[in-house]
Amino acid sequence: MIVLGWIFFAFGLVRLAVGFVNWASRPYLPRSRELFAPQSEVSVLIPARNEELNIGHLLQDLGRERAAIREILVYDDHSTDATASIVRRFARKNPLVRLLPAEPLPAGWLGKNHACHCLSREAAGRYLLFLDADVRIRGQAVARALEYVQRTGVELLSVFPHQLMPDPGTRMAVPLMNWILLSLLPLDAVRRAPQEALCAANGQFLFFEAALYRTVQPHRKFRAAPVEDMAIAREYKRCGHPVAVLLGCGDVECTMYTSLGDAVAGFSKNFFSFFGGSEWLCYLFVVATTAAPFLVFLFLGTLPGLIYLIVIVLIRIFVSLASRQSARMNVLLLIPQQLVLWRIVVNASVRKRKRRLLWKGRNIYIEQ
Repeated sequence: MIVLGWIFFAFGLVRLAVGFVNWASRPYLPRSRELFAPQSEVSVLIPARNEELNIGHLLQDLGRERAAIREILVYDDHSTDATASIVRRFARKNPLVRLLPAEPLPAGWLGKNHACHCLSREAAGRYLLFLDADVRIRGQAVARALEYVQRTGVELLSVFPHQLMPDPGTRMAVPLMNWILLSLLPLDAVRRAPQEALCAANGQFLFFEAALYRTVQPHRKFRAAPVEDMAIAREYKRCGHPVAVLLGCGDVECTMYTSLGDAVAGFSKNFFSFFGGSEWLCYLFVVATTAAPFLVFLFLGTLPGLIYLIVIVLIRIFVSLASRQSARMNVLLLIPQQLVLWRIVVNASVRKRKRRLLWKGRNIYIEQ
């Protein structure tokens, strides 16, 4: 049992080291003193389904940043609200904006994956930037992403947006995403290490080199994948194409969810992807992070137990600082967040076995 206690203790130290490295490495889009003057080479591609509350804000943001943008294409994915009319209104004012009407959803495709594939067929830019409609873009982020890709040679860049949390319930759920990611995966290793397992991506912001994208056809290849972003990133790394992952820092933001219930439902559809799609690894992590403080005290004694509690707090602090979240809030909500973690995992397991999880009116589990 003492050996088990030291295993938990060592796992905590490793996660602390990873969290510290992610904070210290400043994994954000670089801010050059003199931003280079890019040509208009980026096609911004936005799949939108019932996004009347968000799409106008994103189009307004993109309208302020035209240096790198060749066109802005919005795919209206069978919306039943005012999404299409809002896009048409912006298109009348901004010639870069174009609305693509929805095609019938083919069998074997998920809606978003099909929308992204259709957008890519219409795009004319040398680079393709897929954005979710609820993302906000500021600070010349598109031009800086283009500069980063051209300077580093990466062929897929993904940015995890800085998450805004307007509701108390979201503060108990949304930080879990970065708490897991940034304590298990050194982001710099995504670009520098060849191992496919050292990989991550966020479909809210995916920046591709267009010629390679059209060769790989990733959204078509993973047309039935509920977590297509992670599948695409792993495929790129498996084939030797450089991938990079960064964090949004006030320049790429998103209000992903507005309530605890929405957050639990949303994370349930892709939570196992943080663990390579392995349900048992996910449960092992949840059990370990829940039981470890008690077991370290029980098996190793008071001093190691107190040190381990400090490690737990420091992990939250470094991950929060890297994510530009409130460290104080995440430390105070440590226990509620752990309880919500259990709720998400159990809900994900139930939905997986029932093969039914509705997202925007569609079941993400489809027959291939």
